[in-house]
Order: sequence, then C-alpha cells, then structure tokens
Amino acid sequence: MGRKWNNIKEKKASKDANTSRIYAKFGREIYVAAKQGEPDPESNQALKVVLERAKTYNVPRAIIDRAVEKAKGGSEENYDELRYEGFGPNGSMVIVDTLTNNVNRTASDVRAAFGKNGGNMGVSGSVAYMFDHTAVIGVEGKSADEALELLMEADIDVRDILEEEGTVIVYAEPDQFHLVQEAFKADGVTDFTVAELTMLPQNELPLSEEDQAQFEKMVDAIEDLEDVQQVYHNVDLV
Repeated sequence: MGRKWNNIKEKKASKDANTSRIYAKFGREIYVAAKQGEPDPESNQALKVVLERAKTYNVPRAIIDRAVEKAKGGSEENYDELRYEGFGPNGSMVIVDTLTNNVNRTASDVRAAFGKNGGNMGVSGSVAYMFDHTAVIGVEGKSADEALELLMEADIDVRDILEEEGTVIVYAEPDQFHLVQEAFKADGVTDFTVAELTMLPQNELPLSEEDQAQFEKMVDAIEDLEDVQQVYHNVDLV
C-alpha cells in the first residue's frame, strides 16, 4: 500500500498550495455536516470526521466557526452530495465527490472536464467497485511495531500498518477511524499527519509519461470545479 500513501500525500501537498480553494471546500463540507446533524462534533460523527481532516490541512478556526454558526443559524442553503465516476487515459479510473446546489450545472461541468481532457464519464458503479472505502491515519514519532502493539492493546483490528519516511500509516475500516485516533491520543499523540476517509484503489495503474501528463491535466480541471470536494483515482503517479 505504500504508493497509496504517497498519492494521498501528493494530493495533500497540491491542495496545501491552493489554500483559498481548500478552505472554501472545507467550509462547505463543515456546513453540510453540521446542518445534517447536531452542530456538536461529539454527537455528530460526520462533523467530527470533517473537523479532524480540516485540522491536518491547517484550516483556520475562523472558517470552521463560521460554517458551524451558519448551520446553527438555520441557513436555507442546501447541497446535494453526488458522486461521479469516469475514465481517463489508458483506462485509468476516477471517482469525483461533489457538494452542489445545482445538480445540472455540476453534472455538465464534470462531464466537460472529463471530455475536454481525454476522459469520459461512466455510469454509476462503473469505477467504485475497484476502490475500497478506507480510513487512513498517519502519526509521527512511533514505529510500525509500536503502533501495532498500541492498537492491539486497544482491541482494534486494522487492515495494514506501514512505516514510511518517519511516518506510521494505519489503514483501517471506515468505522474504526475515531477508535484509531482515540487510541493514539490516549498514548499522547496530539497531531496527525493525515486523517482521511478515502477511496483507495485495489490496484494502481502506471501510465506512460505522455498519458500521465494528460491524466494530471484532466484531474486538475476536475479539482478546479467549484462543486468538487474530492477526487480519487487509481493512477500510480511518478
């Protein structure tokens, strides 16, 4: 799974370079999560996940508070959560998660971003079956053996634990996301290098230099869309 962590890290680094865009996306996601349940993360697991993710991206507290207060204030602004699936060069697979207040606009924009950059939209289910919904938690200052022992003592089963570049990466079932974090916090961990609920490909696809350039152009065009929250893919970026 090592390359999968690298892809997550590369995506995070790319987004960190576009702070205004990522902050806006998190503001929308926090608002939706807070509005769908209680605005308290201790009683709203969806909101808690989003806030944990936001922390790893250094989203300012002011943006978080503004989104939560907007939800508390009974804003009538509503968003639909929609997933699109499609293909890029050489059969590469892409999943696009969106939050939108205009379904027709979003569908048209996503389709155009695929089509104008060498890809095409697929039907629902055409791609997602090749990905696994996974919790990914990263910590520093521990070895893989130490992390495994800690999680075993907490009676938490995980899919895999890897140690790369001084970071221990834990891959777990989505419903173990908070349990893994709480186990580390109980052991003194205060910061996580990654805290994601993501879609990881079961197999990664290498592309030629030309196809990879085309693929990255397509993904950039999709991620630039206002309504797009997350983009997942199965390409082994090098």
